[in-house]
Amino acid sequence: MEKLLIIPDINDLENTLSLSEEYNLGFEYNDFFVPGVLDDDKAIENIVSGYKTEKLPDYTTMHGAFFDVIPFSVDEKIKEISMLRINQSLSVAKKIGVKAVVFHTNYNSFLNSASYIDSWVKQNTEIWQGILSENKDINIYLENMFDDSPCVLKELADNLKNNENFGICLDWAHASISDVEPCEWAKALGEYVKHVHINDNDLKSDLHLAWGSGQIDRFKFYDCYEKYFNEATVLIETSGSENKKKSLEQLKNDKFI
Repeated sequence: MEKLLIIPDINDLENTLSLSEEYNLGFEYNDFFVPGVLDDDKAIENIVSGYKTEKLPDYTTMHGAFFDVIPFSVDEKIKEISMLRINQSLSVAKKIGVKAVVFHTNYNSFLNSASYIDSWVKQNTEIWQGILSENKDINIYLENMFDDSPCVLKELADNLKNNENFGICLDWAHASISDVEPCEWAKALGEYVKHVHINDNDLKSDLHLAWGSGQIDRFKFYDCYEKYFNEATVLIETSGSENKKKSLEQLKNDKFI
């Protein structure tokens, strides 16, 4: 596989760095998607400088803002705030020097009329095309969140594929609790998948359990990874030192790493 990442803990950075060195892991920062942090320049400065006091992994990514971020909203005020959060995220990403930023699609699967889908695809194409064009120095990955199938994200990806800095972040756990088998997600989106999030759950709720602690079929994931997107980076998206270690041991025992 290309590169495996974990979420660093700035309050336990010594252990996180030790784990990173042991397994040759990159980082995906999860410190900057909270609105209160994005609006606090001093907090951002403290977090960034706190990380930069240490020798960090060469490959790092970041999760962008996602709480109520709906840049395709019909409400101009919501659209305005959403664009602010996206631009704040990209600004922080460049300060800390990551290779890519992950944003959620925030597609509402309950609004499934043809008119909503057509409007969603059209607006998101225009919005993300602009963002990608203005930020060619950083990769931008769109992640399936509430999406109930890969179809709408696939249509959007088809429209954005000419941007070298565009990619899909396939969240395997989200796909596993959707209406479509995760392998079908892999097949439909594989050509665009540059990054993957993995953790475990009970196939009902997004629990962010350690890999191997729930009901997800791990070996289906491994097969699909090799078949459809074997150059994608992979984040073990779970918090807590023990969950990270348990996930890494499971991946090693399964011979994925």
